[in-house]
Formats: sequence, structure tokens, C-alpha cells
Amino acid sequence: MKSAYELAMERLAKSDPDTAKPLTPEQKARLAEIDQVFQGKIAEREIFLRQKLDQALAAGNAEEAEQVRRQISAEKGRLEEEREDEKERVRRGR
Repeated sequence: MKSAYELAMERLAKSDPDTAKPLTPEQKARLAEIDQVFQGKIAEREIFLRQKLDQALAAGNAEEAEQVRRQISAEKGRLEEEREDEKERVRRGR
């Protein structure tokens, strides 16, 4: 007997035939490359912004420190979204 999740996934696969296609080795390599590139971008921004955060904390500026924390979160989310968009384009073969 199949679980509700398995049944839902089967219905989803039938409604979107593109998701059922296996990835080619080239697509897998490109997805791995995208992950590496964006991990680097995220790390680069995080290092830069953590330095700004440390400076703000050392200066005792709590307001600026909170603003930098929000910026870290926002930029990380933006870069992760860009990564997923790019990976989705590769999965769809575009």
C-alpha cells in the first residue's frame, strides 16, 4: 500500500512530465558547478559582511549591527534563490 506522499508524487509526475526525465551527466556536472559557484559567492559576501558586523559591534553600534545582520540574511536568501533559479533552468534544459 502506498503512502499519501507517494501517491501525491506520482500525480505530480504525471502532471509535469519534465520532472520525470533523468538528468544527463552534463546537467549533473553543471548543477554541481552552480552549487560550487554560489557557495563561493555566499561565503564571500558573508565574510565581508561579518567584518562589517564585527566593526559595528566593536564600536558599540547595536543599530548598525542589527542592520548588517539583516543584510547578511537578505543577501544569503537572494543568492540561494538565484542558485535555485539557475539550477531549475539547467534541469529544464534551457
